[in-house]
Amino acid sequence: MTLRRGIPPLLVLLALSGCTSDEPPAVQLAAVARAPVTEVVEAPATIGARATATLRSPAQGTVAKLYVREGDRVGKGDILARIRSPQAEAQLKQARQAARLAAPAAPGLRAPTVRLATFDAKAFDRKVSRHFAKARKEARKIDDAGTRKQLLNAIDLAETQHESQTRALAAITGQLNRSINGVLSGVTSGFGGLSASMASLQAASRSQAGAAVKAAESTVQSLTIKAPFGGVVTLGRASGGGGAADLSGLLGQIPGGGQQLPSVPSTGSSGGTPVATGVPVSAGDSIVTVTDVSELTLAADVDETDVLLVKKGARAEVELDAVPGATYRARVTGIGVTPMEGTTGGVSYPVRLSLGAGAFDDGGKAPTPKPGMSAVARLTVRESPDALAVPASAIVTSGRESVVWVAVNGTAERRAVKLGAQGDAAVEVLSGLSAGDRVVVKGADSVQQGQPLT
Repeated sequence: MTLRRGIPPLLVLLALSGCTSDEPPAVQLAAVARAPVTEVVEAPATIGARATATLRSPAQGTVAKLYVREGDRVGKGDILARIRSPQAEAQLKQARQAARLAAPAAPGLRAPTVRLATFDAKAFDRKVSRHFAKARKEARKIDDAGTRKQLLNAIDLAETQHESQTRALAAITGQLNRSINGVLSGVTSGFGGLSASMASLQAASRSQAGAAVKAAESTVQSLTIKAPFGGVVTLGRASGGGGAADLSGLLGQIPGGGQQLPSVPSTGSSGGTPVATGVPVSAGDSIVTVTDVSELTLAADVDETDVLLVKKGARAEVELDAVPGATYRARVTGIGVTPMEGTTGGVSYPVRLSLGAGAFDDGGKAPTPKPGMSAVARLTVRESPDALAVPASAIVTSGRESVVWVAVNGTAERRAVKLGAQGDAAVEVLSGLSAGDRVVVKGADSVQQGQPLT
C-alpha cells in the first residue's frame, strides 16, 4: 500500500469540550486554520547508472591480454582486452581468398570455347546438412523451452533459405549452360547472352565475397575490445566453450543462419570462469562490463492509484537501505506508460528520477551510492504552502464524498468538502469550510446529525 506523508505540525487550536482530569472526552473539536500541507507518495526504487555496456567476445578463442582489473576507471576508447581467435583469423583469410577468386575476368571473349570450373553441389549440400544437424543437436541442449524453440525455428528458416539459394544457383547455371551449348552448336548470336550471364554471375559472386570479407574483418577488429564510454570496469565470466556460444558459432557457418539467431539468456555472473589472461572464451561470453557512474539515476515503481499525481520536475527525498540516517535529493525526469504487475495483483508504473547529493541527519555528507542499491523514494506530488487545513482525522469518507462534522450553534452539522493536498497529519480543504469553523477531529466516525457538541 502506498503511504502519504505531509507536514505533521498544524497551527490549529484544539478546543476541548466536556473534559475532566479523570476521563478524556469522546469528541474533540478543532478550529479550521491556514497551514502548509504537503502530499507525498512513497515508492520502492533502485539506484541506476547513466549507462551500462557489457562487451562480449565476438568469436571463440583465448584472452590474449587483459588490460584492466575489477573496479578500474577507464576512458572512452581505452583498450580493455584482446582476444586471440585463430578461427576468426582463418575465416577472414578464407573470405579474402574467395574474394580474389571472384575478381572480374579479363575483358574480351574471343574464342568460342568457354571453360567453367566444376562445382560438386552434392558434396557441398552434404557438408551443409551436417552443419544443420549439428546445430539442431546443440539447440536441443538449451534448457529454456522458449529459447530452444526460437533456435530451432531459426535453423529451419536458415535451411529453407539455403535450399532457395541452391535452387537459384542451379537456375543460373542452367541458363549459362544453355547459352554455352548454343555457342558450341554454331549459334554465334548467343555470345551476347553468354557474356551477360557470365557478367551477372561474376557480379553476384563479387558482391557476396565482398560482404563476407567485411563481416570477417569486423569480427577480427572486434577481438580488440575497447570501452564505448568512460566508466568503471566489472570483469565478466567465460563459459569456456559449449552451449549457446558454440551454437552461435555453428550457425554462423550455415548460409543465412546467423541472421535468424535469437539472443540466448545470460547465465549470470554466478557460473563460468572469471575472465583472465589465457582463459578460453566462446562467442558471446561476457568479457568486461563498463558502467558510467558519472550521473546516478533512480527507477521508482509508483502504484497506479498515485502515478497520475506525479509530474515531471517534482521533488523527492530518497532513503537508502545501505545508508541509514541519510536523505538524498532527487527530481522526477520521466514517467513511463508501460504497466508492471505487482505482487498483490495491482499494477505500478516506472518513474525515473535524477539523484542528487545526500546528507545525514547531523548535516554530514552522505556517501555516493552504487548502482543496484535499493531505496525508498518519497515524491512530493502536491504542495499548498497556505492551505485551509484540517487534521486528517476530521475527514470521514461516505461513499464518494468526503465529509466533516461542523459545530453549528452547539450541534453537529454534516458538511461535504472537496479536498486538495492530503498529508498524513493535515488535509487541504478546497471548498465546504471557512477559516475559524470548528470541526470534530476526534470521534468523527460516531457523530450523528444534530448531536450536541457542547
